[in-house]
Amino acid sequence: MDAIVKFLEKHQPLFDKISRNIYLVAIKDGFLSNMPIVLFSSLFLLLSTLPAYVGITLPSEVLDFFNKIYAYTMGLLGIMVAGTTASSLAMSMNRRMPSGKSLNPTSCMVCAMCGMLLLSVTNDVVSIGGADTSVFETGYMGTKGFLAAFVAAFLTVNIYKVCISHNVTIKLPKEVPGSIAQSFRDIFAFGFSILACAFIDLASRKLLAVPFANLVSALISPLFSAVDTYPGMALIEGAVALFQFMGIHGASVVMSPINAALYGNTVTNLEVFQAGGRPSIALTQDFTSFIGGLGGSGCTFIVPIILIMFMRSKQLKAMGKASIIPVIFGVNEPVIFGMPIVLNPYMFVPFLVAPMVNAIIGKFFIDVIGMNAPMYTMPWALPGPIGAFLTTGLDLRSLVLMAVLLVVDFVIYYPFCKAYDHQLCLEESAKETAGTSDADAIAAQENVAKALEAVKDKAEQIRVLVLCQGAGTSTLLANALREGAAAKGIDLVSQSGAYGSHYETMDQYNVIVLAPQARMYYDAMKADTDRLGIKLLTTRGKEYIDLTNDPEGAIDWIVQELAK
Repeated sequence: MDAIVKFLEKHQPLFDKISRNIYLVAIKDGFLSNMPIVLFSSLFLLLSTLPAYVGITLPSEVLDFFNKIYAYTMGLLGIMVAGTTASSLAMSMNRRMPSGKSLNPTSCMVCAMCGMLLLSVTNDVVSIGGADTSVFETGYMGTKGFLAAFVAAFLTVNIYKVCISHNVTIKLPKEVPGSIAQSFRDIFAFGFSILACAFIDLASRKLLAVPFANLVSALISPLFSAVDTYPGMALIEGAVALFQFMGIHGASVVMSPINAALYGNTVTNLEVFQAGGRPSIALTQDFTSFIGGLGGSGCTFIVPIILIMFMRSKQLKAMGKASIIPVIFGVNEPVIFGMPIVLNPYMFVPFLVAPMVNAIIGKFFIDVIGMNAPMYTMPWALPGPIGAFLTTGLDLRSLVLMAVLLVVDFVIYYPFCKAYDHQLCLEESAKETAGTSDADAIAAQENVAKALEAVKDKAEQIRVLVLCQGAGTSTLLANALREGAAAKGIDLVSQSGAYGSHYETMDQYNVIVLAPQARMYYDAMKADTDRLGIKLLTTRGKEYIDLTNDPEGAIDWIVQELAK
């Protein structure tokens, strides 16, 4: 097992490079920017469908109101994803552009949205009330159009890059206002991008008689169907856990390329259910959140309970108490970095096996037991049993599934936790015998006191932004910093966020902290923070989790880093 961990550590730079791929990052950021649409529209979808389960019949006007909100939010998600993906990719591409040349992210966003429509929408003329009326088919403007959205986004940004790099622009006199000059500068890039999308769709319609979005979906669907099998689902969940075991946010690497299927299949399941059928596609976003990833990557929902109830070492008991609430709500970084699970030979097997087994059992419940597959997109931070119950349409079999999974995960994790606990007990006993140096502790306290006084003397507000992958783990440290600052009389404000959502606001802060799973972006971000005069910090896993549980220690750490 040690040999496996050493092999993974040796090749970690390669996996870090994969996770930093600007196209994967753009897809992730594109979806992340649109999560308010997904969550808000899903709320109205629930309001229109769940009352019927308890015998409540809503008036047709109310149902029409709810369905309209859903149709004009979730139903247009493909267009929005095209724009936000292009904007994110343009900002990443700008870091690689020659000095003095840059892409306009807003222009790229608008162009990609137009291009996505050209690749997806079919115009037609129908008779309405005896008069011919021009209409267009909207089926591929939502989740079914994701693949076309990515093509439009990637094509647009690369055409913009070529045009701007080679000065294929219209230059106006310097007296012309900058906003007007920018619009003229982008005309060629915008035009070439639109024409490229239009000709691609034209070729698809002429040669194959289908819009490009339909063609791409037809070509890719066999791959997605292959994933929606027992081996495929197990492989996906195992791969996410493997990357997470190495300290890399696995969902960003593994799930980003199949987001089109995860969200598209959810909509398909709902359509089947509304037509009177039984939704049966397991490959959905909520399956990965509440079944294959019960409690987060590695299915760690049961782990804090094991640590609290059955372990003897002080470290594990303390970590169980500190992590149980976050893990229940899907934020499992406190346990995977604090225990730690990351690169811990004792935890390699259960962390990989548990999600693979959960995926197989979950798909068995859908295929054989007859449980509804997920058909809504619920907030990922819902406790697993609640999320599974809601997303399957209040299917009671989902609660039985949750009970089975918790028992199975306990059986998988317990022996490995017990072995690790025994090793920690021996180490703790040895440390108690050895003791610590009073002189070292006094010196450390004096250094902290000097740093605190220096910060207070400057009378400058410390503005901290903490970034992680999904804005969950970062919230823990941001809250701890605010609490510690209040206790020590430090003028500090702190906010949390997800990496990728910071571009427009980062200049408002003088300190940015990258959580452990976002450490891979340190080098890419350093150029931006240096340019803006921002202190960029990051920590290793256990250190970060310790800081979240020690507000005053978190403040001490910040002020010492600022003093360097």
